[in-house]
Amino acid sequence: MRILITNDDGINAPGLKVAEAIAAEIAGPGGEVWTVAPAFEQSGVGHCISYTHPFMVAQQDERRFAAEGSPADCVLTALHHVLPERPDLVISGVNRGNNSAENALYSGTLGAAMEAALQGLPAIALSQYMGMGTKNLDSVFEAAAAHGTGIVRKLLDKGPWDEGKNYKVFYNVNFPPVGADKVRGVKATPQGWRHDAIFSAEPHQSPSGRQFLWIKGGPQATPSEPGMDVTENLAGYVSVTPMRADLTAHDHLAQTTEIFS
Repeated sequence: MRILITNDDGINAPGLKVAEAIAAEIAGPGGEVWTVAPAFEQSGVGHCISYTHPFMVAQQDERRFAAEGSPADCVLTALHHVLPERPDLVISGVNRGNNSAENALYSGTLGAAMEAALQGLPAIALSQYMGMGTKNLDSVFEAAAAHGTGIVRKLLDKGPWDEGKNYKVFYNVNFPPVGADKVRGVKATPQGWRHDAIFSAEPHQSPSGRQFLWIKGGPQATPSEPGMDVTENLAGYVSVTPMRADLTAHDHLAQTTEIFS
């Protein structure tokens, strides 16, 4: 098996090593693990691609490359420049911080998985929720490291994976903010919404008198609706959410059709 690894935290991020270890275990002794990751952190860039300017790619080691682009750029770089053949699986992560609820819409980790799915490949995004339960651990990625391989294997073996659809499914996996032994199980969940966690812009003045804006995130410890990803993560469960790149509000399509008929 050939597996491609990428992330949005950058080529030197500790979570990338966890993803590489998971991939190595799944690929097996005769498999290949390739890493093409951003040269520097690209958190929050979503599904952005460098459409209007070129970027440099540098080989760091055998099957290991750093690209001065977004996570989606890294997938395109791997598929159309670096890898000798298409991979059997793309793993994006393990992200430092959750990509549950509205975070999924901004996430470069999910942007890479989405691009892989658009290219017709099975893709899984892995993210580690942070909180008081991870604060004093030797590794904040303990839950992801202990449970990631089993979850990825189960998704690979049992799917479901789309065949013959334009927008193929990819999976968003979030590990709870607890140690490995405190994980209570795995639940399939819809994407949630934290009503107080929207992003904002905060102005600051530099020593030179110029004004700059910092983008500011909201609190991450507020549950979403019952049964949704954030609520289950905060209760100690790994959430697995099947996603597609199709943004159509299908429940409003019929009524919209009536308006213009």
